[in-house]
Amino acid sequence: MSKQHRFAAIDIGSNAVRLLLSGVFENKQSTVFKKMALMRMPIRLGEDAFIRHRISKEKIGQLVTTMQGFRSLIDAYAPIDYLACATSAMREADNGVDICDSVLKKAGIKINIIDGLSEAQVIFANRSKDFFDARNTYLYIDVGGGSTEITFFSKHRRIASQSFNIGTIRILKDLVSKRHWKEMKQWIEGYRGDYSRIAAIGSGGNINKIFRLANTKTGKPLIYDKMREVKKFLNSFTLDQRITELKLRPDRADVILPAAKIYMSAMKWAGIENIYVPQIGLADGLVRLLFEHHKSGKKNKLQQLGNGVYWKMALNQ
Repeated sequence: MSKQHRFAAIDIGSNAVRLLLSGVFENKQSTVFKKMALMRMPIRLGEDAFIRHRISKEKIGQLVTTMQGFRSLIDAYAPIDYLACATSAMREADNGVDICDSVLKKAGIKINIIDGLSEAQVIFANRSKDFFDARNTYLYIDVGGGSTEITFFSKHRRIASQSFNIGTIRILKDLVSKRHWKEMKQWIEGYRGDYSRIAAIGSGGNINKIFRLANTKTGKPLIYDKMREVKKFLNSFTLDQRITELKLRPDRADVILPAAKIYMSAMKWAGIENIYVPQIGLADGLVRLLFEHHKSGKKNKLQQLGNGVYWKMALNQ
């Protein structure tokens, strides 16, 4: 008989804030991670943080109210433990720490502002033997509103991770320069030469939507040429048409084209034809780390990340 463990994770991104309620089902043969519920609020903290380097009172109020709601849902779900992490927008906001203090006081949730490398490492925790051949080399690409996290890994070991200030909201606000693109290109090409065959793994809401628009079967890779066709198709519609005719959410309709550009650029520079889309992200990685901690019980060998929770940072082991 399988055991069920409950965990929760909050991802405070530049475009949206997400709460994942997850169940982990464990028996002697396997461990299965199951999304029980996913809530998403499109607050777009990055609109303030990337331009003014401060998050406005209006968006702070939206975030606090959202986190109060999340607190109630977490209490109702009664997980073993949970983590809340904030990424690019909160990293760049001068008042990010003050916002965390306010959320802790008003909602009772400890927010951890993590750097780009930690974000890439958490996302890398999602590597799954169920999806990918351990003998192969993969480029893990996670595109957010404020940054893109990229990890090279081979044989289920992390080779290198890097975070780049290239995100969908930054592109929309014309905040990504040629220098930013050049840095990412040089980094990818610097590792590409060491491996003959590379496939990509994509995470983020935009690649999930592109995958569905391409009518790709679950478990099969999305081909680069097919992604280019989807990008061309989307570009043939105005923003309003993407919302009214294609039924995209307003906060997805404007960022999906910049996201496609980022994924396709990374794939082109790495010489990649196929990208797998397992529909996982930062929150899923946090749940896996919480589960690993729960199973190990070796707190003295793990690094504390607020909230009374310890988690392992040496994710390349």
